[in-house]
Amino acid sequence: MPTTTHEGRRSSGDGEQSAPQKGHQRRNPVKRFFGVLGPGLVTGAADDDPSGIATYAQAGATYGNGLLWTVPITLPLMMGVQEMCDRMALATGDSFGRLIRRKFERRARIVIGVLTVALLIANCLNLSADLMAIGQGMQLIHAGPAPLWSAVVGAGIAVALIFGSFDWIRRIFKWLCLALLVYVGVLFVAKVNWGDLLAGLVGLQFRFTPAYLGLAVAVFGTTISPYMFFWQTAQRVEELRDEDKGGDQAPALTDRTRAGAHRRLRGGRVDVFTGMVFSVVIMFAIIAATSATLGAHGKTVSSAAEAAKALEPIAGPLAGVLFAVGFIGSGVLAVPVLAGSGSAGLAALLDKDWGLDRSPKKAPVFYVLLTVGIVAGTVLSVFVSNPIQLLVLSALVNGIAAGPFLIVMMLVGRDRSIMHEYRNRWLAQTVGWIATVVMCVGGAYGIWYTLFGQ
Repeated sequence: MPTTTHEGRRSSGDGEQSAPQKGHQRRNPVKRFFGVLGPGLVTGAADDDPSGIATYAQAGATYGNGLLWTVPITLPLMMGVQEMCDRMALATGDSFGRLIRRKFERRARIVIGVLTVALLIANCLNLSADLMAIGQGMQLIHAGPAPLWSAVVGAGIAVALIFGSFDWIRRIFKWLCLALLVYVGVLFVAKVNWGDLLAGLVGLQFRFTPAYLGLAVAVFGTTISPYMFFWQTAQRVEELRDEDKGGDQAPALTDRTRAGAHRRLRGGRVDVFTGMVFSVVIMFAIIAATSATLGAHGKTVSSAAEAAKALEPIAGPLAGVLFAVGFIGSGVLAVPVLAGSGSAGLAALLDKDWGLDRSPKKAPVFYVLLTVGIVAGTVLSVFVSNPIQLLVLSALVNGIAAGPFLIVMMLVGRDRSIMHEYRNRWLAQTVGWIATVVMCVGGAYGIWYTLFGQ
């Protein structure tokens, strides 16, 4: 993937390379596969942030395999929604925020702007919880008190994003998230009741209780999160700007040859689908592993240390270390995503320059929003003592906010004047509206549960 700096230097193209390069890629399918991985994989990995991990761990510990039915439902919905986001960015060369400005008139933009501000607040809450979780991860490996590390990491990420580049954070920490695959290993060494697991997977353990349904909304909220919509389009646009034919105006699919556009669209889908499969595999493994370990003994999850105990069957005394590495890696990757997604969305909606590939001088509004979000989240993380509850709450808030943004996305994605020949077809429309209905119903229940159900 191209390297992005604040000076906007270009390093590689979009796949419309010279004939020898294309021939070389065809002879190396594995290298070509990893070459197309970028925003989709990062979005999928960031989706398994500490908020997601905590929510999945609490689901498995509290209800066993009873919430595993969410796995086969969320995967196609995530793939459909994020493919739509990616296609919108590729087809137009614009981010979600900019496309909202193109699609809607002033009154509608004001309403969506209010929703985006609410998203910024929700992201700040999630960011704060992730920083607290990073602090707990450092404490698990005996590196010092959690609040201190939350503050240090928050300040460090802010400095890195303002004066450096997100690229090095992305390259390093997305691989640390692979430590979460240890949960998959737990399924082969723990005493898993495979019959019970299958029953949960097909929904035979569904419960009509307020707390159960509230946690189900949180699970959907942490897998189909509004910040993912903005981030997927924003990072893809930044990647397009970094191409040889890029610039301030990212090249759209209509600016390419038909073969080049088809290749770019196909590569984007491979990237997105890979990221979503990775995300959901981790989701499945965490719920099932915590069900077989913590849930089997009636234990609940109220701290990172308790969640780490689910890894003991395979990692033994190193369970805390492995869990901490995954927690820290996913958290450090997710914090810039959370801060950058809403900031990019609101700045674009206000018709201001945005992007981590721009300097603070060129995109002052974006960087002010980014800095305020990280600073506020960092301060909150130092003074709040229960990150697990806050992590699950932030997932619930995302579940409530997802529905309205999905409606906006569906209206943009089907607009012929914006998307041209790359507008939503029947499959994208069907999957997208199913996701919208699911998240709107879940969001309505989440509001009721937050106000009256607890």
